[in-house]
Amino acid sequence: MQATLTKTAAAERISFGTDPDRYVHWRMSVDGAVATLAMNVNEDKGLKPGYKLKLNSYDLGVDIELYDALNRIRFEHPQVRCVVLTSARERMFCSGANIYMLGQSSHGWKVNFCKFTNETRNGMEDSSRHDGLKFLAAVNGTCAGGGYEVALACDEILMIDDRSSTVSLPEVPLLGVLPGTGGLTRITDKRKVRRDLADFFCTTSEGVRADRAKDWGLVDHSAKPQAFAQAVQEHAARLASASERPADARGVALTPLKCGYDEHGYHYEFVDAAVDRAARTATLTVSGPAEAQPDSIEGILKAGVAWWPLQMARELDDAILMLRTNETEVGTWQLKTRGDIDAVLAVDAVLARHRAHWFVRATLGMLRRTLARLDVTSRTLFAIIDQGSCFAGTLAELALSADRGYMLQLPDAPEKAPHMALSELNFGTYPMVNRLTRLATRYCGREEPVEEARQVIGEKLDAHDAARLGIVTFTPDDLDWDEEVRIALEERSSLSPDALTGMEANLRFTGAETMETRIFARLSAWQNWIFNRPNAVGEQGALKVFGSGTKAKFNWERI
Repeated sequence: MQATLTKTAAAERISFGTDPDRYVHWRMSVDGAVATLAMNVNEDKGLKPGYKLKLNSYDLGVDIELYDALNRIRFEHPQVRCVVLTSARERMFCSGANIYMLGQSSHGWKVNFCKFTNETRNGMEDSSRHDGLKFLAAVNGTCAGGGYEVALACDEILMIDDRSSTVSLPEVPLLGVLPGTGGLTRITDKRKVRRDLADFFCTTSEGVRADRAKDWGLVDHSAKPQAFAQAVQEHAARLASASERPADARGVALTPLKCGYDEHGYHYEFVDAAVDRAARTATLTVSGPAEAQPDSIEGILKAGVAWWPLQMARELDDAILMLRTNETEVGTWQLKTRGDIDAVLAVDAVLARHRAHWFVRATLGMLRRTLARLDVTSRTLFAIIDQGSCFAGTLAELALSADRGYMLQLPDAPEKAPHMALSELNFGTYPMVNRLTRLATRYCGREEPVEEARQVIGEKLDAHDAARLGIVTFTPDDLDWDEEVRIALEERSSLSPDALTGMEANLRFTGAETMETRIFARLSAWQNWIFNRPNAVGEQGALKVFGSGTKAKFNWERI
């Protein structure tokens, strides 16, 4: 399926597909209800040349493997109730993101790297919150920076008390940047560490040992070296006992996605991402099921990885990642759908009816996390609802995630006009990272329009109905459609991408802040700025001179 790629695309395209047989940085083992992911980074296997991944430091390639392993535990090992994250090395848990990789990377690469690792860690917390998959960090050695941020994403942290190992967030004193994957936010919002203690902790490069870390709330438990392995078993068993994941279910193998890459984009069975690099736009088209889908658990399990909602979610997830990583100048995405509304609503009804089953619940989790990836993507999203669309139920979430929605009117042929439809799943199954539905977010927390939308569940809505409910922005007729959409796309592509990223991030999330919105908005915005500042990335900035023996030279103005 793979066609000819441009020279740049062929040389630099990053793929997110892998499997345990190809892991070079993680060891995965499963023993009953407990899975262990042991980090053992191969320092010579960085994703790009020019740096070594020493001291269990990581780059994007290491986190791609972690993301894959987590999905395999979710789907292939449903009996697993607790995941232990640890290190295969003695006295070194993880030293965090590789500093030399960061120092030589472009600004965009650093930001996108941090975003993906953020999403992976948020996904762990999502699985704990919604699916009962618990996580224990078994910190068996020094744990610094991003390594501690991995631990912070777990439900509990057990630290070895060997009088030398420490936990630390040394980015500010050593590198002149912030912890990139939520560390500042999690120690306050999640672990409730006092502000003054957090201030000291985040400005000392030495870190703190197990006794102080436990007293301050930076870890939950500690154990002496001779008792550490037993303590890991006991705490993992306790966490597993609180989970409702099945004890004897048979998993579903995540076979490789089939995707064709060519100069025109990324092409899957149910998802197509067509790229127009000259116009700096992409058209992301999601197709509904091509044939009747099973409505019983037996049939769903028989379909397995080919079950439409799971296959579509996996393809959409991969397409989003490929576009974000490999097409950085393509700033506007058109979201389209194709298919039959009734077929999509039928799948939604099955998802709702069997949502308590582990496989259906895991599929809903994959859909939820994939849709949330759209929300935090720094691209303009326009929903294009034209003839042949099936923005219904789960697929209506694509339109609700958009910054604007354009829906075609056909006043002279209403029977041929596109329609939308809502399902039960639009009212709580797919929360954004602000913990609100996309409908509630759209209405800025007002309950009346949400209830009005709830009253039309299952009804086919034309452009007039959708506009009345406020779920689309503009409804041009067939005479104005092509011109209005063209002008909107051209205008958007002419605006500053920096300003658009900031504007969209501010407008997409309403209501009270959550830990996740603080990570993706406030923390990411500050890190984005700091990554551009000479104090971090200038020729004598802290990130550039780290390890050289030269002291960073700062501009002392406070801005």
